[in-house]
Amino acid sequence: MFNFKEKIAEEIAKTIQVEKSEIVKTMEIPKEKNMGDYAFPCFRLAKTLKKAPQIIANEINEKLGKCDFIEKTEVVGGYLNFYVKKEILAQAVIEEFETKKENYGKSEYGKGKNIIVEYSSPNIAKPFHIGHLRTTLIGNALYNTYKYLGYNTIGINHLGDYGTQFGKMIEGYKRWHEEYTFENPIEDLTKIYVRINELCKEDENVLELCRQNFKNLEEKKEYEVSLWEKFKELSLSEFYKIYDLLDVKFDSLNGEAFYADKMQEVIDILEKSGKLIESQGAKVIDLEDKNMPPCIICKSNGSSIYATRDLAAILYRTRKYDFDKCLYVVAYEQNLHFKQIFEVAKLLEIDEKYINGLEHVSYGMVHLKTGKMSTREGNVIKVEELLNESIERATKILEEKNPNIENKEEIAKKVGIGAIIFNDLSNSRIKDEIFDWDNILNFQGETGPYIQYIYVRTKSVLENAKITPNAEKINTADLLEPEAIDVIRTIYNFEDTLKSVTDKNEPYILSKYLIELAKNYSAFYNNYKIISEDENKTNARIYLTYMTNVILNKGANLLGIKMPDKM
Repeated sequence: MFNFKEKIAEEIAKTIQVEKSEIVKTMEIPKEKNMGDYAFPCFRLAKTLKKAPQIIANEINEKLGKCDFIEKTEVVGGYLNFYVKKEILAQAVIEEFETKKENYGKSEYGKGKNIIVEYSSPNIAKPFHIGHLRTTLIGNALYNTYKYLGYNTIGINHLGDYGTQFGKMIEGYKRWHEEYTFENPIEDLTKIYVRINELCKEDENVLELCRQNFKNLEEKKEYEVSLWEKFKELSLSEFYKIYDLLDVKFDSLNGEAFYADKMQEVIDILEKSGKLIESQGAKVIDLEDKNMPPCIICKSNGSSIYATRDLAAILYRTRKYDFDKCLYVVAYEQNLHFKQIFEVAKLLEIDEKYINGLEHVSYGMVHLKTGKMSTREGNVIKVEELLNESIERATKILEEKNPNIENKEEIAKKVGIGAIIFNDLSNSRIKDEIFDWDNILNFQGETGPYIQYIYVRTKSVLENAKITPNAEKINTADLLEPEAIDVIRTIYNFEDTLKSVTDKNEPYILSKYLIELAKNYSAFYNNYKIISEDENKTNARIYLTYMTNVILNKGANLLGIKMPDKM
């Protein structure tokens, strides 16, 4: 497609001594439509050129040659704004769309690059609660988007299937398993976990027994291993009920336990570095010079810790996947942990490119109105219950609005789950969320159901028109109304939006884009008859509707949302 940003940057580069690539990086899309299609901020040049930004903008504007794709330029403060000719913009979008259609926005931007996305990673023998939903949805959206842009993407579910907590679970199971039926296995295991934690608080001897159980598990003692395998099997069967509802898949389920026999190599390398020291019986890497507490590699009783397993995972992934980026979609509560292991990873004798590719994609926590959730305290919202509740509420709304609708269950499932997904991905991932049923299940405003509703409207228009969208029949002069240009401009920005999602690892950028596209199309639909007596206008507007339909569907799918045919 004609790249307006590149071409404008090329023209600007002819007037000042700045590389085109640098100009492209600083160019912006104005927030207000009346400020043009692109803006070049001149503030950064002020120091170098020793002139006020507005003077620089005026000088560049005066030196610019005539561009056949630019309608006009305008200096506003320290910005030089560019207005693209509407007919050329419309033609560029239609030609590109006609070539790619359902693959519009797809590219080879990431060709030859390997991206690992580690996400979801629930703990075995614990409920899959609302906190796990965030990492699952953020990670899945990133995985889908990277893949669509041509990256070789590997999705890893790094299961929490190892650690001291299993020593506690084993101890609790030994003591109380006869009291439970395990008809709802995760529920009963959670009850046992809450009970054993309470007992550990009261009795240090019990905590020591738990530690010994984990030591036995590490040493592959038969009884402890058999219980661990049972907990894992029961848990995965429950987790996959949720993954199936969300249609989330992974390329690898290698969790912490997978790296148990790979930790010794990490310890050996760290020993060889001379940085592994003893502290109160434990083996640690001193990070005082980095203003961080020491990173524990081995506990005083010889047991490993999850930092050691994460380091073993890094070493394994460099060899297995030769990654360019390894993204960890984990809550910001683990910020210190990742800073520590990324720093210690520098001692692992691996190429610097792998160190540079390690990235903690942190996100805010989900809190109840009453405070923080905790498995130990037993106050969590279970995701399966949440999703089913949302589907039930969507069913009631559909029955009220359209009682005779066909495939009601299937539609309610798409609307209910779509509402949950969009709610989670509609704001910057770093923000904390207060979990509130009323907000999540609000079907008005900037929500998933709103995007689905506009999509269904476009689908209905296309079906009622009984006209096959045909780019050859379009005269771009029939698509120059302001509302039509708003839709076209938004469609043009689809690929750049996806690139921004991956550049910043922020799915909400795509969520906001879809709301903008839906609103722009709604304004167009409300102001103009799509099917009219003017055949040329009808063909043009049907094609605009078709493009909107495809992009809304594709964008929603990348977020993990499925579109209903009716609502």
